[in-house]
Amino acid sequence: MNSSGALQLTDRSINNARFTIDRDYGLFLNYQNEDTQRFSWALKSAISTGDGRNYTRNADTKLAYTTRLELYPLGAFLGNGTLFEGDIKREETPKLLLGATYHYNQGAKRTRGQTGSDLYESRALTSIHLDAMLKYRGISFQTAWMNRTTENPITVDALNQELTNFVQVGSGYDFQLSYIFPSDYEIIGRYSFLKPGSKIKELEPEREQISFGLTRYIWEHALKLQTEVTNTRLMFPDSSTASDWYIRFQIEIGI
Repeated sequence: MNSSGALQLTDRSINNARFTIDRDYGLFLNYQNEDTQRFSWALKSAISTGDGRNYTRNADTKLAYTTRLELYPLGAFLGNGTLFEGDIKREETPKLLLGATYHYNQGAKRTRGQTGSDLYESRALTSIHLDAMLKYRGISFQTAWMNRTTENPITVDALNQELTNFVQVGSGYDFQLSYIFPSDYEIIGRYSFLKPGSKIKELEPEREQISFGLTRYIWEHALKLQTEVTNTRLMFPDSSTASDWYIRFQIEIGI
């Protein structure tokens, strides 16, 4: 639910990049019953094309159906805190979000549903996301589990049987913990693990990623300085491994 401009680290997790349900065209229906002082909830649903943004090839009538339930057992977050990472509002009482999303795409034409490269044949995809977020006095904890499945993920070019492409099925989980000091400096740590589905495990490595970040908020998420150090470890089907590091500094200027 977070905007790309409301992230604590310089990029989203490897699981979000792989399994996210991206922007789409369609009909969206939302009902929100949120109060910061009592139990609250929200229901968000959509019927959409399932093809994602700016997709103009191979139009069909198959649709995607999405629904998301959000529960706030301790009341809703201050200042629409569901939509940004970190407890920059410094909640005076603990606030908890429990979320669940179900998504069914009848005829996906891309490897990640609404994103990715083109498949040679369309596929029906099912995605399930479970997530939670806790904020209290500058501390923020987030976790998510994401999963995508289809009956047969591998597609073959009808004109050349040697050309294949596959749906990026599998699952993964994230844990992210942070604390923002009264000086508006924030420290962040994140751990992610991604496991490809059994039918493509010979084609894709497992991935493990650990990130540490330092953010200085000048005007909340609209103006901030961010530094991140990330290590990604790849574990291939033949038991070999590879690892890479990156260090990134960015200045975020939003509106």
